[in-house]
Amino acid sequence: MMSCSPEELQKKSQELLAKWQACQAQPGFDGLVEFAVTVSSLTEFLEARGLSGLHQSAHALEQKVLSQFDQTSGTTLGTEALQALSQQVQEFLDRAQAFARGQVAPAEERRNQPEAPQTVTLVPVHKVAFVTTQPVPWRDLVAQVGYFNVQVEVFATVQALPAAPEPSIVLVDAVGLALADFVARVQALRGQFSASTIMGLNLGSDFESLQHALGAGCDACFAEGTQHAAIIARIIKLCSNEEEPPYRVLVVEDSKTAGALIRRTLSESGMESQAITRPQEVLTALAQFQPDLVLMDMYMPGCTGVEVTRVIRQHAEFLSTPVVYLSGDSNVALQVDALRLGGDHFLTKPFNPVILNAVVKSKIDRYRTLRRTMLHDSLTGLYNHTTSKQYLQTAINAARQQGSQLCVAMIDIDHFKAVNDTYGHPMGDQVIRNVAWLLRQRVRKTDSVGRYGGEEFVVLLPGSNAEQAHAVLDRIRVDFSHIRQPVEDGWFSCTFSGGIAQWNADLDSEVLLKRADEALYLAKRAGRNQVSMGA
Repeated sequence: MMSCSPEELQKKSQELLAKWQACQAQPGFDGLVEFAVTVSSLTEFLEARGLSGLHQSAHALEQKVLSQFDQTSGTTLGTEALQALSQQVQEFLDRAQAFARGQVAPAEERRNQPEAPQTVTLVPVHKVAFVTTQPVPWRDLVAQVGYFNVQVEVFATVQALPAAPEPSIVLVDAVGLALADFVARVQALRGQFSASTIMGLNLGSDFESLQHALGAGCDACFAEGTQHAAIIARIIKLCSNEEEPPYRVLVVEDSKTAGALIRRTLSESGMESQAITRPQEVLTALAQFQPDLVLMDMYMPGCTGVEVTRVIRQHAEFLSTPVVYLSGDSNVALQVDALRLGGDHFLTKPFNPVILNAVVKSKIDRYRTLRRTMLHDSLTGLYNHTTSKQYLQTAINAARQQGSQLCVAMIDIDHFKAVNDTYGHPMGDQVIRNVAWLLRQRVRKTDSVGRYGGEEFVVLLPGSNAEQAHAVLDRIRVDFSHIRQPVEDGWFSCTFSGGIAQWNADLDSEVLLKRADEALYLAKRAGRNQVSMGA
């Protein structure tokens, strides 16, 4: 499903065309650099928005542009190179325009829908196309994802798929297909759909099978024998309403001109930045701006980048924050020393803006992945116990400062021990994941959900009173009770109970959690499968 407006895609396309026309008018190294930055920014934008087919087209264009650097280096682009690039640019623009036109009508239909109440997020139905000649083994998977607002339609051939509207995801089953036939099937789909994520199922786990599948256009591959739970998890994640916040970079550069140039380069790739000219301000800036990475000049008046990094590393909260150095000095010994003393990468000036953005983003990706493992529960992907309590304190501080409402709910799966004893712990884990997926999908983006421990969850609902919170959670409770948990040749169902506590200015986080837990106990004692509101 497209996660940007047709207007936004049109704007990006127009920016690409304008930069290409400027590059054609001045086909030297500087113009090529400017165009390369725009193409790289567009490629990353399309990837972040989940427009997989357009992303792959833009990536091919990016690779073509970057390959020209070795051949240009101060000279102008040759006529043959200009023509080849011009053709590839036009092919991308035509495809983007055709896709944007196809999205205008659905967007207008969505705007005509009535607005949802404050405490409700309308969850659109996500369309998934499944190309397989053997649908029977997948019936449980199709049924399971259906409970999470994902509608799967099965097709025997690629040709049977309608051209519009595009499905969010296309699943392609490799069973009964030679590798060459599977590759041809994926290539046909990639040519047809500009936004759909393509996932290959039942592939061989050998290098050649995966290489050819990914090269044909698959975004993800699952080997033969992969548990359905792993495939369901990927589908639901792709259809979730979560958005990654923009990358944040702190620029430490004594030259205001150089700092402005760096910030402009970062902004063209959609990154937020803040610049300071005095390294002595770095700790204050880190605490206030909370960057994902520090981009730092090596030589500044009265201080070196290495000395600044040493100071940063004395503070536990910034111990893992990546530091990338920028310097006009290419001294290898200095670079090695800088890296040993707490830096993560070294770039020499003048920097290539495409390389700068690529290095910064790759470092932030790894940093966020590390933080995610520290802050999130490994089974469900929800916030863990410690993080949930920290977010609760933050929510209380915000409610107190803004004079707004806040509710906390504790949720517990009913008779969960019996599930583990009867069906085994793997099935118990799947039930926990189902609760997590449903909660995360049905609450608002401003709410947060955590796994408090075992089969217990905590939900924070800022801006909601107890009655509003009850309406949301009780609807989720009913939906969860209707889910059929598949097991062998049959199925079973589960329920959960919940307790809600509304915050007031006299309550701290521990008392608020205790009240929610007491309300949960009331629901359990009253017969389970209900949500109670505390006093």
